[in-house]
Amino acid sequence: MTTESGKLFNLIRQRRSVRRFSSQKIDRDILKQCVEAARLAPSAENVQPWRFLIIDDESVKEKLVQHAFTGVYSATRWAAKAPVIVVLLAELDVLANRIGKQITGINYYLIDMGIAGEHFVLQATELGLGTCWIGWFSARGVRKALNLPKKYRPVELLAVGYPDVDKFKDKRRRTLQEICWFNKIER
Repeated sequence: MTTESGKLFNLIRQRRSVRRFSSQKIDRDILKQCVEAARLAPSAENVQPWRFLIIDDESVKEKLVQHAFTGVYSATRWAAKAPVIVVLLAELDVLANRIGKQITGINYYLIDMGIAGEHFVLQATELGLGTCWIGWFSARGVRKALNLPKKYRPVELLAVGYPDVDKFKDKRRRTLQEICWFNKIER
């Protein structure tokens, strides 16, 4: 098998989960570029359920951290040191996300949010930012800290900033033979 070498493949290889950030502020235009990349993601029935609440004010971020990373969720408190926390919110529609789930059992909005979030992350990587997906947080705490309207559901958080690490260790990844088959599952 040949080694992939395209721009996108190299960007994907470069992306890492970053948990240590420099204190350098992020220009809002750079963050908007990341949201623009996310905005272009596909979604079920083109409902585009994603909304991005960017927290870059220290006092708002402190309140968010106090409520989102408390108790059993305190292991994620490291995110407080990220210059920005992006709250990915879902605004659910009736057809794809309510009726569709009842018929198929699939929460399409979660797939849509994952695709849009990864578009954001890849754009951030290309712009020199580090990110980390955070799924371990109190959704109720996020809702309370940010006084969110009921129509928005907190789905994920992204810690965003310039990495405070020069070199990343490569994590072991499963081989293609372990995860990919053609026409039948190989045991």
